[in-house]
Amino acid sequence: LGAPIAYGRTAEIYPWQDNQILKLFHDWFVLPNIEYEQRIAQAVHASGLPVPYVGEIVEVNGRNGLIYQRVAGVSMLEKFSSQPWRLFNFARRLAALHAAMHSKSVTAAIPNQHQRTAQKIKQVQLLPDSLRYKMLAALKKLPPGNQICHGDFHPDNIMVTDDADVIIDWIDATLGNPLADVARTTIITLGAVATEQIPHPIVKLLIRLFHKLYLRHYFALRPGGEQEYAQWLPVIAAARLSENIPELEKWLIEQVEG
Repeated sequence: LGAPIAYGRTAEIYPWQDNQILKLFHDWFVLPNIEYEQRIAQAVHASGLPVPYVGEIVEVNGRNGLIYQRVAGVSMLEKFSSQPWRLFNFARRLAALHAAMHSKSVTAAIPNQHQRTAQKIKQVQLLPDSLRYKMLAALKKLPPGNQICHGDFHPDNIMVTDDADVIIDWIDATLGNPLADVARTTIITLGAVATEQIPHPIVKLLIRLFHKLYLRHYFALRPGGEQEYAQWLPVIAAARLSENIPELEKWLIEQVEG
């Protein structure tokens, strides 16, 4: 295989034949989860969105892997980091991609967003019972929706190529409410800014501006959801508490408490 070209929490990425890559999972990442990722990736690709084609599951050196189309480009985050003067352009492109995604629906067996969010909130031990029940009650009042939602949509999961911006990493995809997906992007982005994940104050300022421009353009493309989006924010923050990110816990609890 040679050396990996990228590393992730669940897998290493290797070049593969015929302009493909091998996502080779660690031993602890079980086969049913890989089959689940394959099924979601195939369903999303079939929807017509700009996403890599996914192939078969293979076994290499005693580990399971998934073959993907190789995307010749760099992430939007890398582009933004090296070309911060293009902030407005990147923010508009991110919003346009997200809005286009939310115009799609699929019939494949993709998880239900409401159910997954409720499950995550129920798992959180850091919240007092009263606050957990409040978030579950708030979730029940929010419309479910049936559009494709990425669940981890941010510039590091957008590959910028010569031909198009390509959306990667669909393991958290659900069918649900687009405004919950936008709220998830907000919680991910502003959470990183609020902690030492992004240490430099000027970079923090630029990312806050980027996020503001992204939101403005998204709601220009899909108007009328600002109030409901705000209702999703504490619910999505509560769900993210289940993901065991210690440096974010204090900030997330503040978002839940309002």
